[in-house]
Amino acid sequence: MNGPTKEDAEVLLRTAAVVYEDDAAAQTVIAELERRLHEPLRLAIAGMVKAGKSTLLNALLGEQIAPTDAGECTRLVTWYRYSATPTITLHLHTGELRRVPVRRERGRLLIHLGGVPAEDVEWIDVGWPLDGLKSLILIDTPGIASLSEATSERTTRFLTPEESPSSADAVVYLMRHLHASDVKFLEAFRDTAAGVAQTVCAVGVLSRSDEIGSGRIDSLLSAGKVARRYERDGDLASLVLGVVPVAGLVAEGARTLRESEYTAFRELAGLERADRERLLISADRFTGESDTTTLSSAERRSLLSRFGLFGVRLATALIRGGVDSSSELADAMVRQSGLVELRQFVNDQFRTRATTLKLRGVLLALEKLIRDNPRDGVDEVRAGIEKISAAAHTLRELALLADARSEEGLALSAQDAAEAQLIVGGSGTPAHVRLGLPDTADAETMRAQVDAKLAAWRSLAESPLTERAAVGVCRVVIRSLDEISADLAPAVEPASPASEVAAADDSLVGAADVVLPGRPGDGLGESAEQQGDQRKSRLGRKKKEKRFAAFAERHPFH
Repeated sequence: MNGPTKEDAEVLLRTAAVVYEDDAAAQTVIAELERRLHEPLRLAIAGMVKAGKSTLLNALLGEQIAPTDAGECTRLVTWYRYSATPTITLHLHTGELRRVPVRRERGRLLIHLGGVPAEDVEWIDVGWPLDGLKSLILIDTPGIASLSEATSERTTRFLTPEESPSSADAVVYLMRHLHASDVKFLEAFRDTAAGVAQTVCAVGVLSRSDEIGSGRIDSLLSAGKVARRYERDGDLASLVLGVVPVAGLVAEGARTLRESEYTAFRELAGLERADRERLLISADRFTGESDTTTLSSAERRSLLSRFGLFGVRLATALIRGGVDSSSELADAMVRQSGLVELRQFVNDQFRTRATTLKLRGVLLALEKLIRDNPRDGVDEVRAGIEKISAAAHTLRELALLADARSEEGLALSAQDAAEAQLIVGGSGTPAHVRLGLPDTADAETMRAQVDAKLAAWRSLAESPLTERAAVGVCRVVIRSLDEISADLAPAVEPASPASEVAAADDSLVGAADVVLPGRPGDGLGESAEQQGDQRKSRLGRKKKEKRFAAFAERHPFH
């Protein structure tokens, strides 16, 4: 899709650097914004205490590098970014950086503060050689509504600061049950990160979904129903783009499955049905003394801590269903856990919009700088911010998706509302997905579909029977279709002067076959009537652009 680019922002930051060339503090801010512009998308993992944030982060990474215990590190904001070699760096409140040793125990990363009090640490930076971190920075945050006010304050200060934009570009918010604190945080993140445009850059995760059905094998089906109900909830629907049920412990265990664990699951799966069901009836029964299996109590406790009772039941059921290797079991458990759906959601809604989401944070911070520290030359910077903002249609798409999920919904018929959500990227951002076509559709088919949909939506927007609120939706949809059309437009190679002359002189070339590389407004080779029609068409487009101008004036970064 067309829109503002990193190059546009780079030019703007260079302009700001010249304006503030004698201000060391401002130069530091601008340098940080330039770094943010070029680094991967920042995705924060947030939620209340014991929601399973670190467990989910480990599942996303496929390694146990985020601490999941109740240690001091879980009370600090921790960044996980790509590094060729493992590193752990403490960023202290004083600005000092302190490296600490990298240690692992049974595959799990251990983070020790080296005697530094947690109160003195602003955040922890973990560099790790994982390909998944090349395009995404994952940020683990302390639990919200913690008994420790200082712990909760760290997350609030990082994700929803009062005087500056959020340090995260998007957030994955975990909840076990919908709580007033969840709604309060998501409202604050929306208002801080996106401002009055009400752009929503959050996805809800119904975490520990396997517990909703008391660990039964159909627990995730029950969790899916709860997630869909939450998506329609009046308090939550306008704050997240969707709710995905995920069994984080199952996902983490599956992505780090050991061969010895697969062997243990095979033994459990091979037990007589009555013996197996008695053993798996509860956590206490599973870990207690038993002569039904050769697995010791310690081994069974380890399986329970790694996968949960639902995970153990799921693994044995999958093996009985035909899974016959550890790799197959891991893949099947990941698919059942809901992790695949979450990763796809993050990719479709956030990673494909990464440039615009990063630009939003950069421009909001730059705008704060010139507002707090005005001086000669900032008008040019402000004009640059407004120019880039006007092109940030991606954020209007996200805002429309949030409106569509709210209690009021879109002011359209059910069929038109569903199509509007599809076109603005509700099911994914590739052109064929937006147009409701299979991935095998060629460019010509997609262009024809775009033209048909543009005609329909323009007709709806211009109808005197269409309500004002619905016209606003139509404008967003039309802009999205226009950008798809521009992306699908065939490249036109300018003809050389020699070829132009040859074509003009060739009497065998029919007039209908002559294609002149004329500029907009050129009337070469056309009758006066044809030129008049073109002028009317251009005037019509200008009138439409004026009608749409009011919507374009809405500042998406505020």
